[in-house]
Amino acid sequence: MLRNLASIIRSLVFYAVFYTGSVPYVLAALGLMKVSQRAFRWVVREWSHWHRLCCHFILGIRVELEAPVFRSGVLYAVKHEAFFEAIDMPWLFINPVVFAKAELLRIPGWGFAGARFGLIGVDRDGGARALRAMLSEARQRIAEGRPLVIFPEGTRIPHGERRALQSGFAGIYKLLGLPVIPVAVDSGPLYHRRWKQTGTVRYRFGEVIPAGLPREDIEARVEAAINALNR
Repeated sequence: MLRNLASIIRSLVFYAVFYTGSVPYVLAALGLMKVSQRAFRWVVREWSHWHRLCCHFILGIRVELEAPVFRSGVLYAVKHEAFFEAIDMPWLFINPVVFAKAELLRIPGWGFAGARFGLIGVDRDGGARALRAMLSEARQRIAEGRPLVIFPEGTRIPHGERRALQSGFAGIYKLLGLPVIPVAVDSGPLYHRRWKQTGTVRYRFGEVIPAGLPREDIEARVEAAINALNR
């Protein structure tokens, strides 16, 4: 009972502090968006850091990295269990380019800011023209030395569940011709709930998977690696 009450209090304080504290970051990002791309990205990264700090000091959520590998010219395939890792990407990586649902980039205000930061919209119904535009943008970002990040399951999956990867992942992997680093994460039990829990969120970086594998092989290897922390 006392443990549940403590969790409720911590969560309420977290919501109040994190979202209130996010307001200056949002205003700064909006002001810098068309002025300085470098400053704008710095603000987004610091907002992600703010989230990490609130999780640590208010919720008691620590973050551990197992066998981390940070490099450009690869596609990071990240497990998706909660909003935690979505918010955490700009702090975990430096200026990551994240593949996201195209619908997110149509949200007024937020979509424009996301595109300015470097989100790439995946339009599953856009046909060949949309695919060419997406790949062209991704190659531009690769040339800039920015890491590419994708959530291959396409949506948040409850901890412990395993689902087939979205078909678009294998297509992006094949057409970009990049090696893949799968990343498992176990944020769900602590963060994907109204009353968040204390504990440790782990990122486990898997072995680099080379480019050019058949679809069945790349999907099987990534699916196994990103679920390595399931219990």
